[in-house]
Formats: sequence, structure tokens, C-alpha cells
Amino acid sequence: MFIKIMYFVQHVTDQDKALDFYTNLGFEKRVDYPGPEGRFLTLGYPGQDVELMLWKGTADGASKDLNLGSMFIESADLRKDFEALRSKGVKFIQPATEDYPFGVRIAALDPDGNRIELRQRK
Repeated sequence: MFIKIMYFVQHVTDQDKALDFYTNLGFEKRVDYPGPEGRFLTLGYPGQDVELMLWKGTADGASKDLNLGSMFIESADLRKDFEALRSKGVKFIQPATEDYPFGVRIAALDPDGNRIELRQRK
């Protein structure tokens, strides 16, 4: 089943300025990777697992093709969890889970249509 919240997303117009701001608040940089869908930049507080993702763009996705949800939840077995949730009537953006460079992913919709990103790391 699901094991923890992975990321919360903060949409920013300038990732470097946001990185400076949040590190001045005590966050430490965790991941900084020039991924295929844009720069993947995360921060967290020392000793805590939850990470803040600084994603370039706006919350409505207007400046990026990729419209990320505001929360990422990690699964130990996403394909199994996907089937269990689908059998309970949960709606998904895609028809099936997808392999990507860092593991497995799919996006679900809550009852109000808010996007929740579900991930399994490699």
C-alpha cells in the first residue's frame, strides 16, 4: 500500500530565486536534475523525508505542458495499488501505470478533480 507523502509542489517563476529563498528558511537542496520535462528540484528539512518540489510554471500549468499535482504519494507496489483503487472507482488521468526513468507513475483525481501524483521509485 502507499507508504508516505513524497513531495508537495510549489510552482515558481524562477527556480534559482526560490532555491535561495527556501534555503534561507532552513531547507536543504535534495535533488537538482535537468529532467526531460523540466528541471526537477527538491528541498527538505534536515531529518525529515517530505520534500518540497520547486517546479517552474504556474499552478494552472499555463507556462508548462506538464500539469503536476500538488501532492505526490509514494507506493511500495504502484501497479497493485492502481488496480485496487481502480476497482474502488477512483478516476485516473491515464488508463494504466507508466514506466519512466525513475520508476512507475500515474495520476489520480480526487472527488473534486484535483490531481494527485502516485509514484513508485526504482
